[in-house]
Amino acid sequence: MTIGLRLERRPAPSRLWSVAAPLLALALALVLSAILFAALGHPPLTALYVYFIEPLTSAWSLEELAVKATPLLLIGVGLALAYRANVWNIGAEGQLVMGAIAGSAIPILLPGWNDPLAMVAMLLLAMAGGAAWAAIPAFLKNRFNTNEILTSLMLVYVAGLFLDWLVRGPWRDPMGFNFPKSVAFEGWHVLPTLSGRVHLGLVLALLSVVALWLVLSRTRFGFAVRVQGTSPRAARFGGFSEAAITMWVMLISGALAGLAGIGEVAGAIGHLQPSISPGYGFAAIIVAVLGRLSPWGVLFSAFLLALTYLGGESAQLALGMPAKVAQALQGMLLFLILGADVLVHYRLTWRNTRTA
Repeated sequence: MTIGLRLERRPAPSRLWSVAAPLLALALALVLSAILFAALGHPPLTALYVYFIEPLTSAWSLEELAVKATPLLLIGVGLALAYRANVWNIGAEGQLVMGAIAGSAIPILLPGWNDPLAMVAMLLLAMAGGAAWAAIPAFLKNRFNTNEILTSLMLVYVAGLFLDWLVRGPWRDPMGFNFPKSVAFEGWHVLPTLSGRVHLGLVLALLSVVALWLVLSRTRFGFAVRVQGTSPRAARFGGFSEAAITMWVMLISGALAGLAGIGEVAGAIGHLQPSISPGYGFAAIIVAVLGRLSPWGVLFSAFLLALTYLGGESAQLALGMPAKVAQALQGMLLFLILGADVLVHYRLTWRNTRTA
């Protein structure tokens, strides 16, 4: 007699597990985090408090949480739209960089143009830069059927090297004592602040959440995206162009990533430098997946992932933890989410068979 567990496919995805799977992943992530902290030689409960609770106990840390959530929310909204259409944009980090470069052209090349219109131009150029970088893998997918996962990911490193060349070469501040950075942004080249370091980018991020909800629930394009993601064959029968949907969702996700990029350099940082993101473009993939590709879910998960960044900095200062702990926890969370998602489509059953 053989007794054991097996996975049995459900006749339809479970609505209960669609909600419960992310919660299960979060609970398991907390347990594994405690084990990780103990392995690093820190009391698990103290480390969990420093990492997840202490960053929520002061007004300053809440402002920093909003600052870090802003780019995650902007990029996560765009990725959620793309993933709804089964278009797997993995290169948002490169699109963020190219958006930052494009938007920074005005304060660096046209420093005399410093008025509200210059700020609007910076935002539009950043969106155009991110969208143009995202259009490359979309075009390659439509024209040559290349895998957008690989092409968008490889372009991340091209964008990073291009940024590094700019700030060490033609765009380096001549009065910056040879440091690899651009001139400091001033006046209307800096995003207006709402409170502390919280800037206009947070408002734009929240508006993007509302816009995604309206697009998916109230527009023909949103319906086409949902059909394309559910059944490409049905989308073709419905007269929707797969190539057009692919291009549009990539352009929108790239534009929002570019907007996040200019938000970092014209808001949180204040100038262009070789590293402008601690990996927001990759962490936003977890934001989109954890948020179930829903605009309101993305809003929640963006602040949760921002907490891992802020908690990592807090644990590094208070407990001397390695800086890479935050990335380890983010990767762990992504794997747990993907693992828990199996229960949406499969159920665990006992196998009880009698063998000769």
